Amino acid sequence: MRPLARFAWGLLFYDVAVVAWGAYVRATGSGAGCGRHWPTCNGDIVPRAPRVDTLIELSHRISSSGAFLLTALLAAWALRSFPKGHRVRWSAGVSVALMATEALIGAGLVHFELVAHDASMKRALGMSLHLINTFLLLGSTALTAWWASGGGAARVHRQGILLLALGVPLVAMLVVGVSGAVTALGDTLFPAASVAEGFAQDLSPSAPLFVKLRTIHPILAVATAVAVIFATGVVRALRPTQAVAVSSKAAGTLAVAQVAAGLLDVALRAPVAMQLIHLALADLVWIALVLTAGAALAHAEGPIAAFPALNILKRKAN
Repeated sequence: MRPLARFAWGLLFYDVAVVAWGAYVRATGSGAGCGRHWPTCNGDIVPRAPRVDTLIELSHRISSSGAFLLTALLAAWALRSFPKGHRVRWSAGVSVALMATEALIGAGLVHFELVAHDASMKRALGMSLHLINTFLLLGSTALTAWWASGGGAARVHRQGILLLALGVPLVAMLVVGVSGAVTALGDTLFPAASVAEGFAQDLSPSAPLFVKLRTIHPILAVATAVAVIFATGVVRALRPTQAVAVSSKAAGTLAVAQVAAGLLDVALRAPVAMQLIHLALADLVWIALVLTAGAALAHAEGPIAAFPALNILKRKAN
């Protein structure tokens, strides 16, 4: 494997850790630890006599800055190592752009004080955009690592059925990810002392959207997991290669694990540790789906599937 590819894979999992730490900042209510100041912290580069919430927020900013610099290094390395127009150059450049957008969204949340105990719809919208941008960033970095490792270029011409099978779970993950981000915020802002109290809050007519989603999100999560398992099975039949088999089976397994973690999260009344595990699993499901798409679209030819119904899909996809 190229050194660049190893670096890209390492950066991908570092990004997952940074995302999880950002969730810890939200779950502990430490988002206002540096006040309305960005990139400085309470007006200082190095805060004086910092509180615990300040240290938590500052550590997240430092880790995020590290991710930005490493992504810029990845892009520069890709420019040096691959010819003009190569897919690795393209995906690495997209990763830098998305990392910049990630920083701008984070700065906006701080400057407009959409952190800590703010329960406005503006914060819900900001967090939703943050989640979508994060998923896209992880996806572009994953493709950079995959292509730098020798993955073939994606071919989308005349692959309608395959694109549909790949697109449904990816879009579903974006939807359930947004609902999960808002639901997690509701768990932080409106904690319940017991499962019964939580259900009472959920069913209250006056409950805010953050709380109402605690009932809707699990349903969306289960439906998404079913979609992931079914769609990846179709993709494996259409593109029976080793890379597709490994990544698609990983996506299905992780989707089931994510639902199980979510149910445990509800039963335990959303402890911070379970929230972080749940989010990390969501990130890994998304990455596995993106890699499945990269592997499947790189192999336009393959043996005919064993089942007659899928033979028809195979012919339509090609």
